[in-house]
Amino acid sequence: MFKLLETFKTVYETRNFSKASERLFISQPAVSNQIKQLEADLKVKLFVRNGRQEIYATAQADILYHNVLILLEDWESIKHKMLTLETRKIKCRLAASHTFAIYILPNLLEDLFRTFPTIDFSIQMLNSYEVFSAIQSHELEFGFIEKPLATGSVQRTPLMDDQLVHVGYKSQPWLIREATSGVYYYQKRYMEEHNVNLPTIEVQNNELIVALLKRGIGQTVISKRAAKDLPYELLTEEYLRQFYLIQRDHLVHPLLNECVTYIQEWAKSQPLD
Repeated sequence: MFKLLETFKTVYETRNFSKASERLFISQPAVSNQIKQLEADLKVKLFVRNGRQEIYATAQADILYHNVLILLEDWESIKHKMLTLETRKIKCRLAASHTFAIYILPNLLEDLFRTFPTIDFSIQMLNSYEVFSAIQSHELEFGFIEKPLATGSVQRTPLMDDQLVHVGYKSQPWLIREATSGVYYYQKRYMEEHNVNLPTIEVQNNELIVALLKRGIGQTVISKRAAKDLPYELLTEEYLRQFYLIQRDHLVHPLLNECVTYIQEWAKSQPLD
């Protein structure tokens, strides 16, 4: 059964029998037969063909996919426990959006490393949408974002405030993040509210934006935390955003739940910079 579910998961993610066969290192007819067998066992249609290559997932396939992610992960956890009965370290994959990663995460990690020595942390810096997508696909245990994204399979908790400020000369071009970044909405909002009609430069990294501002190049709206060494204009409460802790709705180890609780309590003790 697990072999069939692995094949289903791959077909669902690729939406292509040929690509699925390449990823699974089996023939395309074998992939088709396994999907047919699974459909027969479940007595539902999982995929609908639209031409020779393109397929669509049914509503039943959507439901099955999200449950299969949990089931396969639990199965891997069970197999690993059978092989290693002695005490082992727990893996925790986390990611943070740029501002949180640079200005908050180092202090948090210092406390997490000390408090949870049996957890092996793996850390990435992504934009808010990328963090959210990785949580959805079970590539991360939890993450930190600057954008109020939400779905039924991801839990979201407000963590702490982040004041935004305007930095730079108002005659300079606008430095803006990519559209999927958490701060992009506020940058565009400021430009619309102030009828800004200047050239824009997309910069997909906060540190590079700050480096340009320090050289007198450009203007933007960024976190007050990032503008510490720069003259800035404090903006209204409408530009007070929140950082969010997001996590999967099914963490495989109780210690990871303890870690989430610790992060929430830690955030309450932090001042608004």
